[in-house]
Amino acid sequence: MPSFDIVSKTDMQEVDNALQGVSREIAQRYDFKGSKCSVERNEKNLTIKADDDFKLKQVHELIATYFTRRKVDARTLAYKTPEKASGGTLRQEATIRQGIDQEMARSIVKNIKAAKLKIQVAIQGDELRVSGKKRDDLQAVIELCKEMKKVDQPLQYVNFRD
Repeated sequence: MPSFDIVSKTDMQEVDNALQGVSREIAQRYDFKGSKCSVERNEKNLTIKADDDFKLKQVHELIATYFTRRKVDARTLAYKTPEKASGGTLRQEATIRQGIDQEMARSIVKNIKAAKLKIQVAIQGDELRVSGKKRDDLQAVIELCKEMKKVDQPLQYVNFRD
């Protein structure tokens, strides 16, 4: 019986490479000279420090640009609200999302079931296993998932078996 997995994984090495590029550009750019802007990563969290809202937005754009260059989807980051830090600066936390959380998995399963295809979907931890009798039905599920508007994180379709 053909099957595949729907996962949401991020290559942390590529994230590190992108963040090194962001740090280099912050150090070199004229509009960041003398500022206290930085981006640091610990495990699955990013800490972004900036002098003001304008520079914070600039750092966000740099992160999105470098993530795209390294082929990492920028939607993997979940930004929290910026907070005041010492010295009149701003600090913002961002979480690197790995895996599909239960709430998102349930909504994906609900949308797939609503399509009335002859397939089975099982939630297995932080991924989904989709299986069915016809390969065409599985490919229709992949297209359906790509068109979903509610999914705000990148999905990968792996482990396709015939």
